[in-house]
This record gives sequence, structure tokens and C-alpha cells, in this order.
Amino acid sequence: MRSHTNLAIIIALFIGLSTFGGPGVFAQPKKTSVNTAKPKVIRDEDLPYPPTLPNGEILVTDTSPKFLQAPETLREGVKVAKTAPTIDFAFYQNQNYPGKPWSNWGDGSVANGKYYSAIGDHYAIGRGESQHSTGTAFVYEYDPETKTLRSLVDLAKLLKMPEGHYTPGKIHSRVDMGSDGWLYYGTHRGSPRAANDANHYKGDWIFRTNPKTGVSEVVVHGPIPRHSIPNSVLDPERMIFYGGTAAGPDSPEQSIQFFAYDLKKHKLLYSQADGPARYMILSKSTGRLYFVRGNSDGELFRYDPAKNTAPVSTGQTIGVRAATDETPDGLVYTVSTGQGTGDATLWKFNTRTEKVEEVGTIAVGSEAYVASIDIDPTGRYLYYVPGAHGGGYRDGSPLVQYDLKTNTRKVIAFHHPFYEEKYGFIPKGTYSTAISPEGDKVYITWNVSRGTRAWDCCGLTVVHIPISERQP
Repeated sequence: MRSHTNLAIIIALFIGLSTFGGPGVFAQPKKTSVNTAKPKVIRDEDLPYPPTLPNGEILVTDTSPKFLQAPETLREGVKVAKTAPTIDFAFYQNQNYPGKPWSNWGDGSVANGKYYSAIGDHYAIGRGESQHSTGTAFVYEYDPETKTLRSLVDLAKLLKMPEGHYTPGKIHSRVDMGSDGWLYYGTHRGSPRAANDANHYKGDWIFRTNPKTGVSEVVVHGPIPRHSIPNSVLDPERMIFYGGTAAGPDSPEQSIQFFAYDLKKHKLLYSQADGPARYMILSKSTGRLYFVRGNSDGELFRYDPAKNTAPVSTGQTIGVRAATDETPDGLVYTVSTGQGTGDATLWKFNTRTEKVEEVGTIAVGSEAYVASIDIDPTGRYLYYVPGAHGGGYRDGSPLVQYDLKTNTRKVIAFHHPFYEEKYGFIPKGTYSTAISPEGDKVYITWNVSRGTRAWDCCGLTVVHIPISERQP
């Protein structure tokens, strides 16, 4: 009787161990309940505005080993820095109500040691019901010496358009400083439907702002009638503003227009159809402007303002979704459009020979869309952030250093998940980066999510690159 009882106990124990993952031959993986409920989606309008940091801080400074923790998506062969950087973070001012959403779309720049950038509320007449149903955008100056972010202009207040008239909700162009000390930039619509005749749309504006005096003014309204200006670059010495446009729905000409505008003479120098959608190459040494038609890799065209004739083909093929400044050696580096693709190509363009060379690949993880790229003063290192349109967090929101000498990629810092874990927000992507004249700081204007599906506000990080990570 006792032997049967012992046998029963042994069998019961064996079954129990097998069921709950014990060492039995028939052990099964432990099952876990699956929560099928959909996570609650936080809406922009459910969040507090303006966005704030803990304890009323305006700017926070952090350094952490977590900046060097790579995600699972990191590709084989991509390096990670050995020394964690120090990073400053601040939210942009004026985000006092829900935007649609608050966004950064245009590339910034550094001039006189300060970083200039822009954000907008993405509104325009015809987009939703809101007390802020007309759009506006702002330009900012960041001073690294005082670590202060200063708002320079509110475009809606500057324009003072009558009720029912279109106002722009984006600065989608570059923000560049001319030799006269003024910043120049163009505007873009929030909703494409809003840029129509019913809303008295005549075209968008080129503005200028003087950071020293705080004065802002209109340079020209509608240089290309019924078109906005999502793409620009300024030749600061010759004071020519180059643009690529987007047509309003009622414009008779729906093609992207390339144009050159003389800022000194307030005169349109040249315009034509089939222009560049998002970025252009400027050779400051020669004054020539280069672009690819549309928004994909293609034939590279040259416009020479000295001749002021139709752009001509260079016979080269390249991608130009973003481009660096020209180096003293006459080189410009560009990236192909990586949106919706697994990777994108890095190119080198020699402005003296007009020859194009494929350099390598830019992705370090799953994201390949780069909308801004910068080269350091030595001409050796490129810096960029993949995942421009909000996907960067999937790869840790990385700041990447590309070493042109060794043809290797290294992540200087992963912004995610550090900022989410410590402060409750995610830097998701950027269209604006710039590097300091000394090559020791990279400025990044982020589209930031505080729990929303896309993003809801904008913030700035200043990444102080350790000297050990930028030496041979």
C-alpha cells in the first residue's frame, strides 16, 4: 500500500514539474497571459502646454552610461562611443497650446557661434476647428555660452493678416545668415488645402530677422505666386536666396519651381519648372547651385548665377535629401532620400571637378531617413540622426558620427530610452542639426512625443562630444 502511495506521489511531482517548467522530459514553456487591450492613445490636446521639465527647470544637463546602451536593431560593424557625452536639453518656448502638431521641418545653422532654428504649429486656415486656426512659426537663437534659448519672431504677429486669410504654420526651409548679419528663411503651409484662393492665398513669404536688433520683416511675398517654399539655401556672400516650391491647389502651375532671388536688388533672377523638392547643394567657392529634380536620386543640374541661364546637366547622378556645407577642399557630402527604405547612400561631390562618388551607407539600424547632415571643421567627421520623420527612437534616437577616413559609423549617443525613463518624453526625429565651429558640439532640434502616437512638441539637445571620440 505504501509503495503505491509513494509511486503516486512521484508521478504527481513529475507532472507538476513538467507543467510548471521543471526539469522533466515533457516540460513546456511557461505560458503568460496576453493583454489584448489596445493601449490608450494620448492626444495632443490632453497634454499640458507649454511642455515643462521637472522642478521648473528651463534646461537640464545629463551624462549617463545609458547614452551608450545600444538597441537590438544596431547593425553589425557599427561602433558605439566609449565615453558618454554630456547633453543639454530644453523645450522650445511659445508651445502654449496644442499644435497640429508642433513640429520642426527646416534645417538650422550656426552663425557667430550661435545656433539658429525654427519650429511651427502646423496650422493654417482650413485645418480643423481651433482658436488657433491660423498658423504661425517661430525662429530661435541658442547661445551655448549662456545656455539660453531665445525666441526671435512670431510670424503670425509680424504678418497681422486679416481674418480669413492664409498664414503659414511652417518654416520648412533652411534658416541661414547672410553677410549682412540677417537670417533668411521661407515659409510653408500647414494644410495643403488651406493654400487656396478661397483663403486669399497669394503665395508664401521670404522673411529676414536681425538677431542683434530683434527686427524681422518681409523680404518678398509670393516670389512664385500661389507656391510655398519648403526648400531653400542662401548664398551668404552673393546674397542670393535659392528656393524649391510646392504648389497651392489653385495654382495653374503644379510643378515644383526652382528659383533664384536677388536679396540686394529685391529681384527674381530666374525660375523654371521641375525643381528640387527638399534640398540643394551650394558651392560657396564658385557661387554655383546644384540640384536634382524632384525628391529622389537623379541627374544633377547646375545653375550658375554669373550666366543666369537655364540649369544644365553635369552628367552625374546623385541623391540630395540633405547636404553638408562645402569644405575648404571643395567637397560636399549628400545623402539619398531614405524615407520608407531600409538604407540610404552617402555621396561625395567635388565642386571643382563636378564628379560624384558613392561613399557608403548611412543607416546604423532600421531607420535610414536623414534630413540634415553636417561636417566638422576638420573635414573628417560627418554627423547626422537617422529616422527624421519620427522613427528614430526605434534605433535609440542615435547621433551618428561617420568617419570619412576609415569609412566607419559610430554612435556618439542614444537619446532613447534615457529621456523617456528620466523625464517622460521621447526624442523621435529631426530635420535640423548643426555643428559648432570647434566641432565639439552638435545641436539637434527634436520632434518630441510625451506619449502621443507621433509627436506633440519640440525640444533641443546640445551634444557635447568628448574629445576622445573625435581624435584619431
